[in-house]
Amino acid sequence: MTSQDRQDSRPGLLALAVGAVGVVYGDIGTSPLYTVRESFVEAHGVALTHDNVLGVLSLIFWSLLTLVTAKYTVLMMRADNRGEGGIMALTALVLRGATGDPGRRRLLMTLGLFGAALFYGDSMITPAISVLSAVEGLKIAAPVLDRYIVPISMAVLVALFVFQRRGTERVGRLFGPVMATWFAVIALLGAMEIARHPSVLAALNPYYGVRFFLNNRWNAYLALGGVVLAVTGAEALYADMGHFGKRPIRLAWLCSVLPALVINYFGQGALLLSDPAAVRNPFYLMVPDWGRYPMVVLATMATVIASQAVISGAYSLTRQAIQLGYCPRMEITHTSEREIGQVYMPWINWVLLAAVVALVVGFGSSSRLASAYGIAVTATMAIDSVLLFVVMRGLWHWPAWLAACILGLFLVPDLAFFSANALKILHGGWFPLLIGIAVFVLLSTWQRGRQILFQRLRPGAIAVEPFLDSIKIHPPTRVPGTAVFMTTSTEGVPHALLHNLNHNKVLHERNVLLTVATDEIPRVPEEERIEVQPLGGDFFRVKVRYGFKDDPDIPRALQLAKRFGLEFNLMETSFFLSRETLIPTVAPGMALWRERLFVGMARNAGTVTGYFKLPTNRVVELGTQIEL
Repeated sequence: MTSQDRQDSRPGLLALAVGAVGVVYGDIGTSPLYTVRESFVEAHGVALTHDNVLGVLSLIFWSLLTLVTAKYTVLMMRADNRGEGGIMALTALVLRGATGDPGRRRLLMTLGLFGAALFYGDSMITPAISVLSAVEGLKIAAPVLDRYIVPISMAVLVALFVFQRRGTERVGRLFGPVMATWFAVIALLGAMEIARHPSVLAALNPYYGVRFFLNNRWNAYLALGGVVLAVTGAEALYADMGHFGKRPIRLAWLCSVLPALVINYFGQGALLLSDPAAVRNPFYLMVPDWGRYPMVVLATMATVIASQAVISGAYSLTRQAIQLGYCPRMEITHTSEREIGQVYMPWINWVLLAAVVALVVGFGSSSRLASAYGIAVTATMAIDSVLLFVVMRGLWHWPAWLAACILGLFLVPDLAFFSANALKILHGGWFPLLIGIAVFVLLSTWQRGRQILFQRLRPGAIAVEPFLDSIKIHPPTRVPGTAVFMTTSTEGVPHALLHNLNHNKVLHERNVLLTVATDEIPRVPEEERIEVQPLGGDFFRVKVRYGFKDDPDIPRALQLAKRFGLEFNLMETSFFLSRETLIPTVAPGMALWRERLFVGMARNAGTVTGYFKLPTNRVVELGTQIEL
C-alpha cells in the first residue's frame, strides 16, 4: 500500500492525523501556556479591561485563521516540492522555477538561506521557553517551589538532549496520544470557563480586534509582540508535510488542534473577565487546585514533545543543507532502521544544548524569554510569503493582481508582527537574530567557498578525450581491479587520477570517473539514481544523483550499475579521493576573513569516506594544495 493509499483510507488517514497531532503541533499547541499572559505584560501598557481582553482574543483568533489556516494549511502546503515542505524545500522549488536573471536567483537563494538560518535561533529558544513555562506551574501550585523551577527545567532539558543519541522512534509512539490528551484537557479547561462567561465568544467578531487598535493605538501595536506567540510553530505544518501528507495535517488542525486552541484561549479570556488578577498566569489558574500538579506533568510532557520536534527539525535542516552544498559534512547517525528521516547529529545536539542551558540560566523565566521569542519566527514567515508569491507567479502562473492581493493579505500581518517583535531586540530579541546571522554567514561562506574552489580547480583540468588518446599512444602499466575516482566535475580528468598516474605510473584495468550530484528535489527514485557513460579504453563516467533528503550510499548506488553492464566487486575496487589543502590568499573571490573561515570549516568537515559510506580499507587519498 502506498503512502497516498494510506492517506486515502479512513483508518490510515486517522492514524496519520493522530501522529501529526503529536509531531507537528507540539510547538503551536503549547503556546497557550504563555500567549495571553504575555499580551498583557506591563511593558505593553494595555489595560486589563473588558474590551481589551476581547480585542486580544479577536487578534489571536483571526491570526490563527489567516496565518495558520489560510496561509500554511491551504496555500503553503500546496507549494510542495514533490511532497516535501519546509524553507529549504521551498527555496529549492523556487530556484528550480526561477530561470533567467542570475541576480534574482541569488536574491531568492539568500532569502531562503537566511530563513533557514533563523530556524536555528528558534530551535534554541523553543525548548527553553516551552519547558520553563510548563514547570512554572509549580509556582502556582506551591509558591515555595519557585526557586526550584530553573533547576528542574534544566534537568528536563539536559535529559532530553542526552536522550537524542538513542533516537525518538520508541518515544515517538507516545507523541500522538500524549498531545491528543493535552489538547482534550486544555479544551475542557477552556470550555468550563466559557460556560461561566459565554459573553467572551463575542471576540469571534473581528470588530473587537479593529476597535482594540483604535482605542490603544501604539500600545495595541506593542501587544502584537505577545499575540504573535499564538502562531509560533506554524512553519512546522509545512515543514513536516513530507512525513504525514497534506490531508492528515489539515484534518488534525481543523478537527482537533484549532478548536482546542481557540477554546482554551477564550477560556483564559473568560477567566480574566471575571478575575483580572489571574493575568499573572491565566493558563494554570484555570486549573482546579487538585489538578495543578498533574497539569504540570502533562504540560512538561507536551513541551518536551514540542522541543523534540524543533530539535529533530534542526537535524533534518542541517542534513538538507549538507546535501545542497551549504554546509560541510558532519557526522550523521541513523536512529531508526525503518525511517530514513530519523537522524542524530552529535555536533548540532551539543551546540543546541549549550545554547538552551545558557538561555534558561540567563533569562530565568519564560516571561523574559518571550522577549527573545517571535522575531526569528516572524521573519521566517515573512520570507515564506515572499517565496510563495514567486511560486504563485512563476510556477502556478496566477494573475499578477491575484498573487499581489494574496501576498498583501499575508505579508502585512507578517511584517506587523515582525516589526512589533523588533522593538524587543534590546530585551532579548538580539539572540535569535545573532544566531541567524551567524549561521547565515557560515552557510553562505561555505557555499561561496565551494564555488571558488571549483573555479580554481577548473583551469588545471585536462579534457578526457586527449587524455584517452595519449593513453592509447603511450599505454601505462595496467594493474588488476577497478579504480573509482570521485570528482565534483562532470568534465575533465579528476586530479586524483592524474596524481595516481604521475606518482604510481600505473592504471587499473577499469577506471570509473564518479560524480555525485544533489538535485533540488527531496528524493531521487532508485531507477533514476545512476547514469553510466562508456568513454572507451575501459573508462566510464558515472553520475550518481540524490535528492536533498536522500541518504548518500555510494557502494549501494554502484550496485545499480549492473543493469548498464558495469558490475562492481568491492573487494577488488579502490576509491581514490583528492584531498585539497586550502591556502587563503588576497586573490579576488571572498574577503580574507571569509576565506580563513572557509578553510577552518573545511578542516573540521566530516570525511568523504564516512559521509558516502565508502569501505575504509578500500580508500586512497591523494593530496594537493589550492590557493583560494
